[in-house]
Amino acid sequence: MSTKVAGSAIKDGYKNVRVYLQGQPAWIKAGNLVYASKGNIAKGNIVLIDLRSKKKSAAGRIPRSVTIPYDTLDDRLDDIPIKAPVVLYSDSAEEANEAVEDLRDEGYKKVALVSGNYAGWVKAGGKTVKGPVVTDINWKRKLGKGEVGKADFLKVASGADTSAVILDVRTKDEASAGGFKNAIAVPLDQVGSRLAEIPKDKKIYVHCTTGARADMAAQELKKNGYKAFYLVANIECEGNDCDIED
Repeated sequence: MSTKVAGSAIKDGYKNVRVYLQGQPAWIKAGNLVYASKGNIAKGNIVLIDLRSKKKSAAGRIPRSVTIPYDTLDDRLDDIPIKAPVVLYSDSAEEANEAVEDLRDEGYKKVALVSGNYAGWVKAGGKTVKGPVVTDINWKRKLGKGEVGKADFLKVASGADTSAVILDVRTKDEASAGGFKNAIAVPLDQVGSRLAEIPKDKKIYVHCTTGARADMAAQELKKNGYKAFYLVANIECEGNDCDIED
């Protein structure tokens, strides 16, 4: 995704453009922090956790947040879905950062922060609520618009469903370790120029390494009249043996 955006920037006249090819997965793996967007905090399919005390949370908190004081976080890990995108905030940057590290150590791969914590949210004009706190987590994975589910994707990958084909839009380097058998491999930045290689009489299930580029490729295909869907999942392949973790 970053290479395509960089190309657009260059076309618009920007001269000093750089690309961090490894992207967000490598950034997180190196132990760095990421921050959720305001829209995702307000409406995204996330688990939003207020790490402050119940008293502070009752006095004012971000809507939809679940109150889990930091000193009780370890005891509540079984209640937090391991695959859920988790967004944390506190009134202490140090506490919030430690919570991110704690969750990552426990295997949570999608952990982000509210920029500036609770004070930053308020300063940015974010909506708040007060009153009795919520402590129960009710989260279910929801497919986004244009997204294909793992089960349907695997039916095509196994050959059980022939109504669709798989399009692999990873880079050549990423795909060198392997990929799904019979998948069509076209890197994202070449999709527009290689449409003739992609059948138009079947549904197209697009995948990359995590899902962001797959979404962009699906949008490009839809503009050209294809019935395209994208998979959001972490994919690692060795030969034709691919592991999908949604």
